[in-house]
Amino acid sequence: MRLKRGTASKQWLGFLKSALMVIFLVGCETVPPSDPWAKGVADGNIIGASHQAAEALFSQASQGLDRNKPLIAASFVNIDDLEETSSFGRIVSQQFSTKFTQLGFNVVEMLVRRNIYIEQKGGEFLLSREVQVLGEVHDAQAVIVGTYAAGKNSVFVTAKLIAAKGNTVMASFDYQLPVGSNTRDLLQAD
Repeated sequence: MRLKRGTASKQWLGFLKSALMVIFLVGCETVPPSDPWAKGVADGNIIGASHQAAEALFSQASQGLDRNKPLIAASFVNIDDLEETSSFGRIVSQQFSTKFTQLGFNVVEMLVRRNIYIEQKGGEFLLSREVQVLGEVHDAQAVIVGTYAAGKNSVFVTAKLIAAKGNTVMASFDYQLPVGSNTRDLLQAD
């Protein structure tokens, strides 16, 4: 039995396409299967999420805020250790500062690591003494604070606007971001 010339060429071309596809797919495998991040989780839009969360805080507390009095922005901290932060905690705080500045507020920033959030005493959370003193010195009306908890594929963030006098929560907002390679690097504690 004799094959026609066109049929053999089509079969050969089909085989060649299949072989090239296998080579291409094998060549694209850059993450070892044992890598827990092999699922290829993409980073979330940290800036966009921070700005949205800041807008949410503003809209919740807008009636109680005075643009003539400054706000203090503290680094966001690890929920499991309120004295620990990371590049993630510092950059998110900076992004909140940016948004509140765009909204017409003066923002005093605190790029410090210790005693920047709140202390727990008898089941109640109180602003640390350092924050209270800075609030008095700058005549600040409120403090932007936040915590984060890193999960396997997400980081969970809680942002709050706390009155400098009285320690009452004026506004709060929770959000979640996917953790890709950049966010994972930012979450590494100092």
